[in-house]
Amino acid sequence: MADEDVVQDGKKSGKLKWIIIAVALILLGVGGYFGYTMFFAPSDDAQTAERGGSADPLPDSLEGQLVPLPTFLVNLADPLGRRYLKLGIEVEVRDKKVASDLLRNEARIRDTLLLLLSSKSYDSLSTMKAKVEMKQEIVDRLNQILGRGTVLRVYITEMVIQ
Repeated sequence: MADEDVVQDGKKSGKLKWIIIAVALILLGVGGYFGYTMFFAPSDDAQTAERGGSADPLPDSLEGQLVPLPTFLVNLADPLGRRYLKLGIEVEVRDKKVASDLLRNEARIRDTLLLLLSSKSYDSLSTMKAKVEMKQEIVDRLNQILGRGTVLRVYITEMVIQ
């Protein structure tokens, strides 16, 4: 009888061993697939870019018209007054009417932006967050002049802080 107990225990441990091996192989397969998709497989954005498309195309109704503004050159509000900012921007507006309004109000816009930019200091423009906030301030000021929602975005095309 003792021999039968040993044989049954051996069969049980053999089955258990195969179950553990099967579960381990399944987990390795799932982990390998997850690792491949997360780290090695090209993303949808990369595949779209390779095909020449954009990852998130905007409908024509949401795209605006870009209008370049003349370059701004201002002294920064630093204690010694030796630093300056040279800034080139393009403004994305809702439509052609707003683009013509932008050009028609160029003196008011330049005045507003010169006052805004000259109030900045070197320290207040040194971080990426500060630059993004400055872009939003420009959008807000332009929308005050041209009307709410007419200016969509501002793009910095040139920026030199000396």
